[in-house]
Amino acid sequence: MMLELLFINIGFSDIIDILLVAYLIYSIYKLVKGTAAINIFLGLVTIFLIWKLVAMFQMKMLDEILGQFISVGVLALIIVFQQEIRSFLLMLGKVGRDNQGKLIFMKKVYQHQKIDISTITESMKEMSKQLTGALIVVRRTNELREVIDTGEEIDAILSSPLLESIFYKNNPLHDGAVILYNNKIISARCVLPVSKKTDFPADFGLRHRAAAGLTQNTDALVLIVSEQTGNFAYSDKGELYTNVSIEKIKELLMNEI
Repeated sequence: MMLELLFINIGFSDIIDILLVAYLIYSIYKLVKGTAAINIFLGLVTIFLIWKLVAMFQMKMLDEILGQFISVGVLALIIVFQQEIRSFLLMLGKVGRDNQGKLIFMKKVYQHQKIDISTITESMKEMSKQLTGALIVVRRTNELREVIDTGEEIDAILSSPLLESIFYKNNPLHDGAVILYNNKIISARCVLPVSKKTDFPADFGLRHRAAAGLTQNTDALVLIVSEQTGNFAYSDKGELYTNVSIEKIKELLMNEI
């Protein structure tokens, strides 16, 4: 019996099946990479692989428990992955060719937006001179609904006077982050999730830790003006970049947005 298990007959259809499953998992991984869903996705893949391994070794009791967990967990996944499922379906439906003529199939759909880069950078330079702390979140594909709901809805056209007045020290809205999307200030005074990294530099304050915390769980870009030094920083994909020039911020916005 054991000798038979060592010699597995693999046909052409099995190879196609394995390649398609691998491509599907890779596509989903790229979709949720950089979001809070990535840890859940990796956990689910691990549980599924363990379930299949348990079934192969005919551990009936553990197989039953994991099977029930996976079947009941489908409904929970639909709730947890609402945004990701929507993006995945959009990705499946996007078939065509890009500007270079390359075939597009199952590619992540990015929502193009207009951002007044000069308004953002000039406002940051002015706030730096005044030692006014600022936390500016540029939304990408993640809607950031949970973060937006913690603040005050603004829904106003982006402008330097408005952006600078929000972060003015005597303004009730200055304590928190501003969310920008498509040349609009969506919300202000938003509370960002704080990074729980144990190796986070102790000399950085709550503003930097909050910026890194948001980009660890979403694909947002966070720009920072230090209240103590006036220096610029930004956080992207969970990484914090400090003491950067305003030219670097401008280049980042031009390349990423």
